[in-house]
Amino acid sequence: MPLSQKEAYSVVFKDYPDVVSVSQMSEMLGISEKSAYRLLRENRIEHLKVGRTYKIPKLHIFRYLNVVGRT
Repeated sequence: MPLSQKEAYSVVFKDYPDVVSVSQMSEMLGISEKSAYRLLRENRIEHLKVGRTYKIPKLHIFRYLNVVGRT
């Protein structure tokens, strides 16, 4: 059963900032950076692109993992 957004933020990945880099996202998911970039290119995880840099809100990682429901 998915957690509420508030519960997820207090329990899951609490040591990471609200918006993470590709490197941080790959650590969170336990995957290589190459795989992380592939997930972003395929739009499997929603993200922002600022110039050449990807910024990934932690909420979108929760949604990808189905930790929180879509509201």
